[in-house]
Amino acid sequence: MLGLVTTKSPRLETAEELAARIREAARFVALERLAVSPQCGFSSSILGNRISIEDQKQKLRLVVQTAREVWA
Repeated sequence: MLGLVTTKSPRLETAEELAARIREAARFVALERLAVSPQCGFSSSILGNRISIEDQKQKLRLVVQTAREVWA
């Protein structure tokens, strides 16, 4: 599992960034053995992270979009 999407800030990675990092990982592990995900939960501390619900949704959509593009 490649935790490539940050859950600590609202900055949204691009699908191209994620695809490039997945391709790099695939140099060492077969692509069919890899998966993409957020790096951890969106509230990984007792205080949570300063990231809105909409930002969280966008990040999860990005994970789905990237997975569909890479593993299609």
